Amino acid sequence: MNQDQAAAVTADTQLEKTRARYGLLAVIASNLAIVIVAIIGVWRLDGDKSVIVGILTAAFTAVSSMTTAYLGIKAVSNTAKSLALGSAAGRAAGSAAPSGGTGPASDA
Repeated sequence: MNQDQAAAVTADTQLEKTRARYGLLAVIASNLAIVIVAIIGVWRLDGDKSVIVGILTAAFTAVSSMTTAYLGIKAVSNTAKSLALGSAAGRAAGSAAPSGGTGPASDA
């Protein structure tokens, strides 16, 4: 691996870390906003139990859906990236192999 490729890998790794950091920050901020709105909604209802249950259920659903979606998308993205890098490495290794017929199959 030459210096240009090493710099590209380092820049790509740094970009991926930045994306993950800000993606997680966005999920945490939106979950926090949902929790704050739910707390204010429950506080302003002065004990109406049926509406409080509805608000808390909706807030829990929103938080769990947001978090699950982020983690699912991140997992699929990481898997796709590792598969793409693996197939690119396999193609590079395959094209670098000598084609002169000196492998074990030609010895037979």
